[in-house]
Amino acid sequence: MLPPLKPIAMKERISMIFIERGEIDVLDGAFVVIDKNGVRTHIPVGSLACIMLEPGTRVSHRAAALAARVGTLLVWVGEAGVRLYASGQPGGARSDRLLYQAKLALDEKLRLKVVRKMYELRFGEKPPERRSVDQLRGIEGARVRKTYQLLARQYGVPWKGRRYDPKEWDKSDLPNLCISAATACLYGITEAAILAAGYAPAVGFIHTGKPQSFVYDIADIVKFDGVIPIAFRIAAKRPAQPERQVRLACRDHFRQTKMLGKLIPMIEEVLAAGEIEPPEPPEDAQPVAIVDEKGLGDVGHRY
Repeated sequence: MLPPLKPIAMKERISMIFIERGEIDVLDGAFVVIDKNGVRTHIPVGSLACIMLEPGTRVSHRAAALAARVGTLLVWVGEAGVRLYASGQPGGARSDRLLYQAKLALDEKLRLKVVRKMYELRFGEKPPERRSVDQLRGIEGARVRKTYQLLARQYGVPWKGRRYDPKEWDKSDLPNLCISAATACLYGITEAAILAAGYAPAVGFIHTGKPQSFVYDIADIVKFDGVIPIAFRIAAKRPAQPERQVRLACRDHFRQTKMLGKLIPMIEEVLAAGEIEPPEPPEDAQPVAIVDEKGLGDVGHRY
């Protein structure tokens, strides 16, 4: 009789790892990757926010179940992480938080308040008054295009605009390929944070109609603070394996800036801009996927 698992708080986790060409299974209670030669590599699944599964990877039922139990998101991606095909859902969205999120998204006045807060957090200033969501989206798009141009000029990278075909990523030019790899990394940990907080990735405010609409909303707030400059910096060096260099640089950036510790409070701040009280959870409601409990000691103690 083993005690129930106690997942590590999201803010304390490593952001992500990528796994390719291996079989993932649970052996002797451990999460392992077995390569074609039978060599086992242990993965500390409980200390990761998400695991990016590249082509050539197989996942057993036991491994997927263990990842869900410890709250680690499995994300199926293309080669070098530049495509995002599907993801698991550890813990899932809670009904009370989903209803709160949906109410904000369905009421146009409340939705506009949330969108204005996203704009303010992203650009560091309040948006113009008396603008609709569509108008703010247009203003945002113009500022984003200008930011791409400024970064390309800063790093000395030829820039023809953000152009890519989701079905043929490899035909993108170098800057767009690096940007796609960087944003895929950011989307992975953002979705893990949204699920850990108990919300639904599909219920967005600026972006709508896509499985990761809310992921794009939250990721867009922070992407120009880190991952997009990283992508341009690496594109300027023209390395032999640009996607891999972008992934490693993004992983280091997430660790140094403690990105996971910032995302969940940001999600709560954005939704609180709607100025309505979240509903009380039912008595029999499941807790959030990863409960961030207060420790017994100070920050130097483990619990």
